[in-house]
Amino acid sequence: QVQVVESGGGSVQAGGSLRLSCEASGDTGLINMIGWFRQAPEKEREGVATMTIRGGAPFYAASVKGRFTLSKDKVENTVYLQMDSLKPEDTGMYYCGILRSTVFGSYSLTSSAVGFWGQGTQVTVSS
Repeated sequence: QVQVVESGGGSVQAGGSLRLSCEASGDTGLINMIGWFRQAPEKEREGVATMTIRGGAPFYAASVKGRFTLSKDKVENTVYLQMDSLKPEDTGMYYCGILRSTVFGSYSLTSSAVGFWGQGTQVTVSS
């Protein structure tokens, strides 16, 4: 089993920045891919960014590309989502997800690709 714990959410004004952290524990050797997903009220959960745990190039949703940066700590099983130039439409609950296997491209941003979810951390961006 793998567990993930998110932290770093909060409230900011548009144009501000936040950094989310996702710490994985348990059978981390089973992890191939990890990523961030978000869900706004009354909307479906959508992928934000994913990457292979061994440090491959991240894949970003078009809506966040150029504003968000996904990275991994070289030592610990922790990934970070640096979110800059935040917009009100970035508001939502952000979830860290461990993908079931290594997949590429837009499929990696689908909820069905995820096997384990964290509890989520709220991000609120005001205009």
